[in-house]
Amino acid sequence: MPELSQDTERGRAAAPFGLAEVTGPSMVPTLHHGDRLLVRYGGVVRPGDVVVLRHPFQQDLLVVKRAAERREGGWWVLGDNAYAGGDSTDYGVVPDELILGRALARYRPLKAGQRSPLALARWAFSAARPLLTDRSASRRLRAR
Repeated sequence: MPELSQDTERGRAAAPFGLAEVTGPSMVPTLHHGDRLLVRYGGVVRPGDVVVLRHPFQQDLLVVKRAAERREGGWWVLGDNAYAGGDSTDYGVVPDELILGRALARYRPLKAGQRSPLALARWAFSAARPLLTDRSASRRLRAR
């Protein structure tokens, strides 16, 4: 689940882009705990997009899921990790007004122990990746 800074939350109407931090395992292997997301607020959501939304029952909680399909009343959203739960199988269809935006890219921050030139080169090659609509392609592009 992402955490938005208060500045991002306050300035969302003025700025079409923002940052979010992923917490939890629900989007593994596409996203991991600690990943940062570049989010485009508003705009068109298509099936397969990774979206940031407000939890339907706890609207102060923000969630990152994949928009699986459009249904009557909103979006059916699923996590990429089927064993983590916390998606539409638990709370049903998510209304459009709770979908805040679409994640365009993920950025994996440098870990504290990555100081060797080889570790820095591997991080630089894999730190930022686009989040693609095709889940399998997004999985292939994830950092290792």
